[in-house]
Amino acid sequence: MNKWFHSWRAALRIARRDAWRSKGRSFLVLAMIALPIIGVSAADLTLRSAELSTTEQLERGIGAADGRLSNPDMGGEAVFQSPDAQRYEPARVLKENEPYPEGSMELRKAAPKDARLLPDTVGRAKLETAHGLLNTEVRELKATDPMAEGIMDLTEGRFPAQEGEVAATTAFLKKSGLKVGGKLTARHLDREYRITGAYELPSSLETDQINALPGAFIKPLNEALKKADLGTDYGSTTYLVSVEGGFTWNKVKETNARGGIVESRAVALSPPADSEVPLYQKPGFQKYGMDGPGFQAEELTALATVVSLALLEICLLAGPAFAVGARRSRRQLGLVGANGGERSHIRSIVLAGGLVIGAAAAVIGTTLGVLLSIALQGTFEEMMGARFGALDARPLELLGIALLAVFTGTMAALVPAVTSSRQSVLSSLTGRRGIRRSSRVLPVIGLIAAALGATIALAGSMMFESIVIVGAGAIIAELGIVALTPALVGLFGRLGGFLPLSPRLALRDAVRNRGRTAPAVAAVLAAVAGTVAVATYAASDEAQQKAAYNAQAPHGSVIVTDENGRDVPAIRTAVQRSVPVEVRADVDRLVVGKSTCGMYDEDPACGRYTLVIPQAKRCPLYSDGNVPNGEDPAARFTVEQRRALAKDWRCKGEQGPYQGEVVVADEKLLKVLDIKNPAAEQALKSGKAITFKKQHIGDGGTVDIKVITDIKAADKALETGKEEPGTVKSFPVHEVTGEVNAWGFQTVLPPSALKSAGAMKAVPYGSYVLTDGKASDKDLQKLEDELSRISTSTSLTVEKGYESDTSIVLVALAAFAALITIGAAGIATGLSQADAEADLKTLAAVGAPPRVRRTLSGFQCGVVATMGVVLGTAAGVLPAIGLLLTERREEQSWYEDALNGGYEMPAPYVPIIMPWETLGALLVVVPLGAVLLAALMTRSRGALARRETT
Repeated sequence: MNKWFHSWRAALRIARRDAWRSKGRSFLVLAMIALPIIGVSAADLTLRSAELSTTEQLERGIGAADGRLSNPDMGGEAVFQSPDAQRYEPARVLKENEPYPEGSMELRKAAPKDARLLPDTVGRAKLETAHGLLNTEVRELKATDPMAEGIMDLTEGRFPAQEGEVAATTAFLKKSGLKVGGKLTARHLDREYRITGAYELPSSLETDQINALPGAFIKPLNEALKKADLGTDYGSTTYLVSVEGGFTWNKVKETNARGGIVESRAVALSPPADSEVPLYQKPGFQKYGMDGPGFQAEELTALATVVSLALLEICLLAGPAFAVGARRSRRQLGLVGANGGERSHIRSIVLAGGLVIGAAAAVIGTTLGVLLSIALQGTFEEMMGARFGALDARPLELLGIALLAVFTGTMAALVPAVTSSRQSVLSSLTGRRGIRRSSRVLPVIGLIAAALGATIALAGSMMFESIVIVGAGAIIAELGIVALTPALVGLFGRLGGFLPLSPRLALRDAVRNRGRTAPAVAAVLAAVAGTVAVATYAASDEAQQKAAYNAQAPHGSVIVTDENGRDVPAIRTAVQRSVPVEVRADVDRLVVGKSTCGMYDEDPACGRYTLVIPQAKRCPLYSDGNVPNGEDPAARFTVEQRRALAKDWRCKGEQGPYQGEVVVADEKLLKVLDIKNPAAEQALKSGKAITFKKQHIGDGGTVDIKVITDIKAADKALETGKEEPGTVKSFPVHEVTGEVNAWGFQTVLPPSALKSAGAMKAVPYGSYVLTDGKASDKDLQKLEDELSRISTSTSLTVEKGYESDTSIVLVALAAFAALITIGAAGIATGLSQADAEADLKTLAAVGAPPRVRRTLSGFQCGVVATMGVVLGTAAGVLPAIGLLLTERREEQSWYEDALNGGYEMPAPYVPIIMPWETLGALLVVVPLGAVLLAALMTRSRGALARRETT
């Protein structure tokens, strides 16, 4: 034991001295190991600090209260809830097909008798800003109450103290252009509020919100909206609760029995066992989540794979540096052997070099990582949109990351250590390299691994349809190619006879010194293979998305819509004023009842309409005639019949962007949509409807629309299997036949057709605008500004065709691969120059011109880059094709299942597209760049050196 300790102590001292003497090489290796450690340690501290403890989560959610009481909207019926209040169900077991209970309740009555309640109401309002209108969240909560402490963090001024005051989040003030001390008004509200302070929500920094005292904002706003015959929103109210002794689980269950649910501090800090939770014992209830062992195992497997490949990349880059360091110290190592040192001592000295640099990288990397995380915490918080909790540095995790650096440095020095220990003392002392033969076992292992990995990836894509299996096979194949790299480098050497002097010397040097060439080539191979795989998949995915892109209207069209019909005329005027309009087609929607009614509005003053489809034209798969209650109509048919019906014209669904059945518009809509049909235009001009869907044509050759004014009676009739009561209105119609792209429109009624439609009328909905093709970004920005001043619910769409951001991804991937390639090739070149300094001096001595040194350096770098890029490109195509084939089989399976169920969907299209521009950059531009860069950074003349004594 004592002997082992002293030998390693000496080895560490020698390694430390050598590292200090060769500062450039040591710094290079240290940087390669430390950079990932900086990133990992910074990420660890950042993520741990971003993870809130239970106490911090409670403080941001319920402040200093004991709990938050909420209404489950089940009419006051007893409920069962989970301890975190995220899931709840009625306490009683519902009968088959019985709907969930619904209804409001007096929430205060569900609270414990001795509880103190603080109301917390959240609604929305359209607030007037310096730029227009902003749909903003309004929160009525007395923020100065001790129970609310921690929910809002005040950053400037103070919270409101009286009814005419509000505070606002910093995000709202930034977007609105308002400031603390300014005035705030809401649309349709004839009173002003003074902004007294700014605050932020720690877990939601981007939320636009204002804070007012309870009853100070939402109630007067809704009274004003009600007077204007507009929709009201009184928001939802919960209560912060303070209870003597805390809100225990027993008190939570008592509250559940009275119809309320509770998020409790005491329960969150000390959750009950599952056996004590009535919800979990309820028949038929199932717990679910994404934190099961299977999900965790998948996450850990992916993380382990990424970490392993990163470590392999570092070892491949750092290994040659230790090899050259050992070779430059061969005389010193020979003296150790000459003085009785064993091979284990020589191995210890070289390994100690990796240990020393790894330890230095561990200390520097973890320290800089922690400092980087602290320095960038504010930036990370803004990016994530939430404040971090307390700084959570976990020593064991940081120690593990540091040990990872030590392990990486030691493993990088392992192969050079074994190689150095096998050299004879005589060859080490004389500086002779001797005859070095490549391993014959490693290429065989690599070939087997490459073939096995390719087989596994192919089987995963063609048989098992598993992305995990494809990925595992691709990794095994890539590792096999890495193991084959020394043999492949030797094969490249046969091309030397066809090259001029400088590249021939560079190639010969690379082949002779495979110990440093192969790891650098393998490092480039790994980086390029990953880049090619991702680039191929991204290019193929882009082609798939482009084929599946569904345009909203002809190219260059502008579409504006708004559910609030009152604002649409002003919106149309803004469009006409802001963009160069060639044709504007105004589109209205059908409404039964008040103008403010929606299609599925539950207001008693609102109704609805439905198209009457003749029985013969109804899809048998969806028709419920002669089918027992609760049975799927499609179940009556065989699989073959369902597949045939899926392609039947009666069962085809609409694939266009507009999914409404009936709209109101004139013939201008056809011109905007580029539908050239004179008969259809003439029909609309004459007051006749047109339809693109022959199912809508009734038996009398008209479009029949049933107007339903009593929604409750209609719903009751549907529940009992009867026909909905209502009045049928018929409109003469012209059918548009042939292959026509109607952009999702089905039936169009002209405005004149609704003059005698009774309770059904047209309400402005929006416009489809055909521009002259000269609408600039400036025009569109002007239009957006105009629309923001009119309404906050306006939808603006400019049809620009398919726009891809994949090109940015491909450029980033190519840049990453180029960086790794040039870096690895540069390292190999620098090491080869240091290793072959004697050969360079010999060239100079025999009269070689100074530029030979520069060109030789450039070609040495280019040889490594070219070999790595070529092999990496070949290795990277395999996983991409495997993943795409897997995706193609999955989509084909979904398509067949849909047809078997009677649903027609577009046939799957998963192409395999090669990113030729990226491949061209990697195969041509990157190696040429490496050659030029290395040549420019190399001195033409070597430095004078003292002659070594032998």
